[in-house]
Order: sequence, then structure tokens, then C-alpha cells
Amino acid sequence: MTNPLLDFAALPRFTEILPEHVSPAVDSVLAEARTVLARVIDVATPARWEAVMVPLSDSTEKISWVWDVVSHLNAVVNTPALRDAYNENLAKLTEFYTELGQNLALFQQVKAIAASADYAQLTPAQQRIVANDVRDFRLSGADLPEAEKARFADIQARLSELSARFAQNVLDATDDFARYVDDAAELAGLPDDTLAMMQAAAEADGKTGYKLKLHLPFYLPVMQYADHRPLRESLYHAYATRAAEFGKPDWDNTALIGDTLSLREEEAQLLGFANAAEVSLAAKMADSPAQVMDFLTDMATRAKPFALRDRAELEAFARDTLGLNTLEAWDLAYVSEKLRVARYAFSEQEVKRYFPEPKVLAGLFGLIEILFGVTIAEVALPVWHVDARYYEVRRDGQAVAAFYTDLYAREGKRGGAWMADVRGRKRLADGTIQLPVALLTCNFTAPVGDSPALFTHDEVITLFHECGHGLHHMLTEVDELGVSGINGVEWDAVELPSQFLENFCWEWDVLQGMTAHADSGEPLPRALYDKMLAARHFQSGMQTVRQMELSLFDMKLHAGFAEGGDFMALLAEVRRDVAVNLPPAYNRLPHSFTHIFAGGYAAGYYSYKWAEVLSADAYAAFEETGGANPATGAAFQREVLAVGGSRPAMDSFRAFRGREPEIDALLRHTGMVG
Repeated sequence: MTNPLLDFAALPRFTEILPEHVSPAVDSVLAEARTVLARVIDVATPARWEAVMVPLSDSTEKISWVWDVVSHLNAVVNTPALRDAYNENLAKLTEFYTELGQNLALFQQVKAIAASADYAQLTPAQQRIVANDVRDFRLSGADLPEAEKARFADIQARLSELSARFAQNVLDATDDFARYVDDAAELAGLPDDTLAMMQAAAEADGKTGYKLKLHLPFYLPVMQYADHRPLRESLYHAYATRAAEFGKPDWDNTALIGDTLSLREEEAQLLGFANAAEVSLAAKMADSPAQVMDFLTDMATRAKPFALRDRAELEAFARDTLGLNTLEAWDLAYVSEKLRVARYAFSEQEVKRYFPEPKVLAGLFGLIEILFGVTIAEVALPVWHVDARYYEVRRDGQAVAAFYTDLYAREGKRGGAWMADVRGRKRLADGTIQLPVALLTCNFTAPVGDSPALFTHDEVITLFHECGHGLHHMLTEVDELGVSGINGVEWDAVELPSQFLENFCWEWDVLQGMTAHADSGEPLPRALYDKMLAARHFQSGMQTVRQMELSLFDMKLHAGFAEGGDFMALLAEVRRDVAVNLPPAYNRLPHSFTHIFAGGYAAGYYSYKWAEVLSADAYAAFEETGGANPATGAAFQREVLAVGGSRPAMDSFRAFRGREPEIDALLRHTGMVG
């Protein structure tokens, strides 16, 4: 096999894949898929599942295999050559899927399956796939007149380009920033491990002193611990103005935002929707933009009194204890950390010493083994970077899934944390099961020297979150690829398993098994745990209204926002209604808001809080049965994880909980009661 991307027999041959492999591989799988498409639309009616859906799924799965691997490498080991290959082929993929979604002959075949006498004999999972496909054809413009189809295709291609460019501009603007500091006094207050990381970064550039960057493992400690206020302000300004008009013109996302919004609105009009938000919600749990905005406004109303109290406490502490008469955006994290230490007598850095990576992973894997009756074992395989690892998930000694991890931040790697898949579960023609494989990517602080990486508790929560997504993908028992794992799950329900798993990061029994002090090896002491627990709801009001600010901005932006309108003015309006922390006028949050402009969350950012209602209520079932209860875990796997997207998410929740979701658990978990 001369092109490693076209080897579908096993796992991707990451170490052998080069940028020059991308175009031939993409061209090959697209050509094969077009051949299959021509064949299935020629199948005599009434069309049958085996003659249409199976070959089409098999051929598009190969496209996903190739492109998912390329996209992953582009995100984690980005190089100019790989980026060029990615961008060169992105339009081809967009064009194919636009053609596929608008293929009227194929649409007729799928509708014929839905209307046939054989439809009743299909499994519920197969019926769900057919129903989803009928819906998606309509959302892809299959019912449009030919002239409008062409315009729809042009819009899809352009939106794909804009999305890729937006993310690349943010990455480039982030990577480009560097500030070298020779005077250690300017870095007073920073933890020793952060200083060591900054010193190593400077040495790697052949310089003395310390290198400051905008990657989160560098940026957040400065904002949280640096005593030198001008340093915090300087880095805040650089971070808050990334990919905006203040930097390199080629990286300015202003015009891209306007073009994206305009094209999304035009696309919605073509499809017969009032706005882009309605298009987004057509495949989600929520019924309408109005319902979502009512939900968000209600949450904001409930949270704002707590947020105002949080802000007042912060201002009083800043004034009375730190001598800061004005509380600026670059002071918030710093003053909050000082207040946290004063109030609860511990710091995040103190807690961090108890979370070395090997112990955290062992504790996480141990919890998964208890809850879901599996074991996890590392297997040595070739990977794309020295930081990456590969693990098998086994039940009764047999592999049922696998996953890769890539946990540390570095240059050339996209920021944030995410789960993606290499392949999904399905039953093959010979009756065997293709095992699902996931990719878990984070951007934590890398180890320095021979010592293991130390994670903050927030980073541990992030790791659990992404692993929850991974479990949704890996522990499915559905045999049809289109609805196995996270496939086919409504977007505003997909965060349920991830947010659910986060809760165990606060369980005493779980923390005992995943902590060991970096120096003494002692587990987290009860006294420190009690302080952490007391501080759990620290500033939860401010955090909640911040989520509401972003979610309402996103929804209003896509629900009838005037074309050519001032999106910064809209954000200011939302902030006046909801926020308690107002940033300086130069803040350009939308310009790096990759979730909604490059990450699939357009008119969907609300789903984090929407799903949090479900996840908090689901976790309450474990609280009611004593914590990490295997029987409750088995029920959660059976009714939520195992069924994937084969039935509506609300049906899965009801099957697990025995009732509709209630908001009480979320309000209790965030301390917003009373």
C-alpha cells in the first residue's frame, strides 16, 4: 500500500503520512464514492436497505477515515505543507457532500425505503438513520430548484473556506506572539513550574530569560498569579485582540465574521427557514430559537443575583486587601485567586501538586472500570508525536474499543480540548464487529525535565469531560454506523456524558485513588479536599452569566441579526443585560470565538448549559445510590451510552431516570439555591 491514508485494514499509519499523500487519497475515495453513488441511484425501486444504504455508508466511511486523519494531523502537528494540503482538499470534500446532500435521485431512493413495506422490518437503528437522512437531505437543499441548488452549493463551499481560515487565523495569531523577559522580578508570583516552562521555551529559541506566549498553559498562570499588573494587562490585550484589526491584516477575522453570518442567513432563506438559528435547531432537541432564548434568559435571571454578589465581593477584596480601587479585566483572575486563597486557605498550585499525570490517568481509568465493567491498557504503537499514547478498552479480556491521547500544549497544535473519532462501531459483512477508536486531545502544561506533568484540578475536569465524550463513542452497542456512539445524537444532548463524568472529579473516594503529592506521594488530605469542596461554588454566579452571555450572543447573532449589522454592538447589548464583568472596548471576543465560527457550534453554544441540566440530573442518580455505583453505571451505559443516536436523546434520558429532566440538581450543584 503506497499511500498510507488508503490503508483501511487497521489503525492509521500516522508516522508514514506525508502532506503529499493527502490529495491522491482524497481523490481516490471521492472517486470511489461517486461510483458507488451512481450505482445505488440506479437500483430498481422499491429500493432496499442493503442495496442503497449499506454501500453508500461504506464508501462515505472511507472518506471520513481519510479526512478525519488528515484533519487530526492538521490540528495537532500543523505545518505549512500540511495546512496547504488540507486547504487544497477542503473544497473537494465540501463539494462532494453538497452534491450528495442535493442528489434528488438518491433522495428519492431514501424516501422509497421509508415508504416501502420492508421499512417495518428494519431495526429501530436503521429506521432512525433513514429518518435522519430524509431530514438532512431537506437541510442540504435536495428539494431546491436547480438554480438555487447551485447557489446553495456555492454557499457551502465558501462557508467551509471561511471556517478553516477563521481557525487558522486564530492559531497563527496565537502562535505568533512571543515576549521575552530577562528580569525575573517582572514575573513575581508565578509558580516555579510555570517559570521552568517559560525558561525552557526561551532556551528552545536560543535565548536567555523567559518566553511568554498566548497558549493557555503560559497565558493563564500570568493572569492568575503574576503580581506585576502591567504584565497582566499587556498579555490580556494581546490575547483579547487576537485575529482582529489591531494585528496583521491577513489574520483579521472581522470580514470573515460578516461574510459567514451573511452566507448562513442566505442559506437559511433558501431552505425556507426564517434564520440560521432555525436551521441549526432542526436537528437538535430544542424546538425553536425562542425556546432557547427563554431558557438562557431564565438561567441568567436566576444566576445574576449570585453573579452580582460575586462581583461585589471581588471589588471589596481588591480595594480593601490589595489596594486596587478599580477592578479591570486583567485583574479578575488574579484577584479571584487571592480571594480564593484568603477565603479557603488553599491555592490551585497547592492542589496541583497532588495531581501528577500517571496517578490521574490511573484514577480515571479505575473509575471507568468500576462504572462500566471494562479495563484499560496502554499498547505501544506508532503515533504522530512523542506526547501521544494509545490504549485499548477491554471487556472480559477482549478489546471492545480503543483511544489515543495527546494531552500537552505545543506550537503547531490547535488550542482547546476535544474528542474526535478515527472510526465508529459497526457490524461488518462477515458478521464481525468493527471496534470504535477515539482521539482525546487536550492542551495541558507539558512536563519539564524528568518530572511527570502536574495537572490543575480544572485540567483534570477537562480530561474527564473529553473522556466522557470518548466513552459515548466507544461503549456503544449499536451495529449501524450512522447512529452508533455519538453519531446521530442531537447536538444539544451530546454534552450529556461528558459533563456527567466531570462530577466524579469531586468525589472523595475517586480523588483518593487519583492523587499523590509530587514530593511525598501522599494522597489528597481530607482537610484540603473539604476546602476545595467549599470553594466549588466560588463565583459560580459569574461563571454562569458568562456562559449565558456567550450563548445569548450566539443565538441572537443567528436568529434574525441584520445583515451587515454591528456584531460588536450586539455583544455589548447582551453584556448590558446579562454580564457583571464588562471588558474594555478593544476586546474582540468574537474574532477568536472558534466554537461558533469554526467549530460547529453556530446557534448551538447554548447546548453546554442545556445538556448540563441533563447531566446534573443524571449524576444525581449516582448520588442517590452512593456515588460510583456499578449497578447505576450499568444502567447509564445501557440506556444512554450503548444506544448512541439510535433513539431520541430525551427517550434515553427518560429510560435512565424514569422521568423528565429537572433543573433542581444543576442549581444545587452550582450552589445557586437559597
